[in-house]
Amino acid sequence: MVYPDFTAPAVRGWWGELHGGRPAEGFSGSWHTGDEPVSYAPFGDRELPSSARHALEGAGGDHREAHNVYGLAMARAAFEGLGALRPDERPFVVSRAGWAGTQRYGGAWSGGEAAGWAGLRASLARVLGLGLCGVPYAGSDVGGSRGAVPPELYLRWFQLAAYLPLFRTSGAAGAPREPWGFGDEVLAHARAALRERERLLPYFVTLAGLAGLTGAPYVRPVWWGHPQDRALRECEDAFLLGDALLVAPVLEQGARQRVVRLPRGRWYDTSDGRAYEGPGPVRLAAPLSRVPVLARAGAVLPVRAPGGGTELEVWAPAPGRTGGGLVVRDPGDGWREPEAERYTVRLRGGEVRVARTAEAGAQPREWPVRVRGL
Repeated sequence: MVYPDFTAPAVRGWWGELHGGRPAEGFSGSWHTGDEPVSYAPFGDRELPSSARHALEGAGGDHREAHNVYGLAMARAAFEGLGALRPDERPFVVSRAGWAGTQRYGGAWSGGEAAGWAGLRASLARVLGLGLCGVPYAGSDVGGSRGAVPPELYLRWFQLAAYLPLFRTSGAAGAPREPWGFGDEVLAHARAALRERERLLPYFVTLAGLAGLTGAPYVRPVWWGHPQDRALRECEDAFLLGDALLVAPVLEQGARQRVVRLPRGRWYDTSDGRAYEGPGPVRLAAPLSRVPVLARAGAVLPVRAPGGGTELEVWAPAPGRTGGGLVVRDPGDGWREPEAERYTVRLRGGEVRVARTAEAGAQPREWPVRVRGL
């Protein structure tokens, strides 16, 4: 098949004329084609104008293929257009449609999931798949985007999304999507998930920096470090958040515990510090108030300190083992190249010792350290 090349100036000129000569503004606004109202904003609800859709399909593709190619063109135009309008700031672009290369201009959200438990599972699968395809920044609409959602399902969706790169709720006609619309209990548990998200923001900054430096996604399948482990390759209901955390969302109605398959090594339940040994399955409590999250022994991750600022949360390595991790400082406006700091962790005489390392040798450690798991 032959598709229009949206990177070609002539094609981009035609695309700009189609949208009233406003491609430099990132396709912001909306318009009408006959009786069909269409939004072509990056956060629009129906991104593909019917006239453009027919033109693309006439080139030999179908609607789905045209929609995806359009998503790449839209993300690029928004990124370049907003960058030209605000040269002192980096544009933030998120698209609901995309193609190979979209990650160069922004992230993606899956959109369109129905408000059901199957939609919750699909949202995790899509974020994992996008990460493996080179789009590390992705997420879904909490609660789905179509239909009413029961309180329990909304909360479990909210708890999952709190550990995904893109965390957002989305309104639906006639159905609430805000945490306070589901009663006091859901609101309290959603507040706890949001607070944990806020605490982990320095770690998300690190994962963003590493994604740019290495291409590794934030959200990774549990087999990421052990692709030869067939049992891990069949696990589709949990994921790694970077190298340090394993998140086991609740994807079934009424579940208050669940089985989690652990990769090799020691893992700590972050709720009570209990240690588990992998590889193999373990059964963990999953009360309505939280989802199971485990930390890898020896992991180092930056988190927000209780009094403000950043501290290193270090999980004790298993006896006879070492650990460590990378920390990326917030690069500010995003135009500067991120710099990664490497830390090593050793257990000696019952004491956990943390040191920053570099090619020239050990460097002074600037962050305060809080050790867990001893």
